[in-house]
Amino acid sequence: MSSMDRAQGASRFSFPRRVALACLAAPLLAGTALAQQAWPSKPITLIVPFPAGGPTDVISRIVGKELSDRLKQPVIVENRAGASGSIAANQVKRAAPDGYTLMTLATPTLFAPLFYKGAGYDVVKDFTAISMIYDLPIVMVVNPSKLPGVNSLPKLIETARAQKDPLNYTTSGAGSFGHMSMELLKDMGKFDMQHVAYKGGVPAITDTIGGQVPIMYADLVAALPHIKAGKLVAVAVGSPERVSVVPEVKTIAEQGIQGFSAVSLGALLGPKGMPAEVVARLNKEIKDILGQKEVQERILGAGAIARFMPAQELQQSLTADFAKWSKVVKEKGMVAE
Repeated sequence: MSSMDRAQGASRFSFPRRVALACLAAPLLAGTALAQQAWPSKPITLIVPFPAGGPTDVISRIVGKELSDRLKQPVIVENRAGASGSIAANQVKRAAPDGYTLMTLATPTLFAPLFYKGAGYDVVKDFTAISMIYDLPIVMVVNPSKLPGVNSLPKLIETARAQKDPLNYTTSGAGSFGHMSMELLKDMGKFDMQHVAYKGGVPAITDTIGGQVPIMYADLVAALPHIKAGKLVAVAVGSPERVSVVPEVKTIAEQGIQGFSAVSLGALLGPKGMPAEVVARLNKEIKDILGQKEVQERILGAGAIARFMPAQELQQSLTADFAKWSKVVKEKGMVAE
């Protein structure tokens, strides 16, 4: 075979080979290019574990709209209600940790694994903490016609201890955060009261105002109009500091039960293993969003108080809260309805 024939033969075989190698390399190059794309490069889904219209949903939409404007990508709010948020939590747990699937965590979802054996997740271990979004302060209120003169926690405890039969108190339900909080308070304050569970905060407040139950551990913003109208008297707030909307109401800790703290929360989480740079970007944007007075007012109107907390601090808070309240639930043998 002549040198010209050999060269032509090599040429005939080398072109298809080059094409094949190029085809093999194309997906790798495309994957590298996608990996290097700046986040976000497509819409983000924000999962809400409760039905539309509630505080968590409304606040998620407020924050989602602000995030969308800042990130220049749509933030699509998707409601996945059920089992105290377990359905939503499992959806987010299984999602790719790429920053395109997020969840608004509310306190019931944090504690659902304590009450539902098949919850299927652990908030502390299975998610990436991004930022606190809001507090939902809890307040102890009494019906002034049923408990005249009871306007402080010491007076309430004194009244409770003087009863032959335990005073009744209510919350939004068995296993609710209010229920857990009051059971802890009873232990720390060494007094007793009987829990009367309602299915929801609205009927519980209605019957407290009506006098069917004299005491309630309630969401502050839900109870606030009735406190201002004089239909309920605020005895104490459960948060470690006083709350701006009722600055005259003392904390439980201020009134003699040192170390008591009970705050319901809302926070932004993502699947475990999210890139640190995505978490940092989201954290920065949430901090800026919650710093706006208009946003703070809109969140207050939705029934909560805007509160920023950085990712690492939020992770520590979730871990401590879960351990603290797990102990209360187990010691009291509490079950949810």
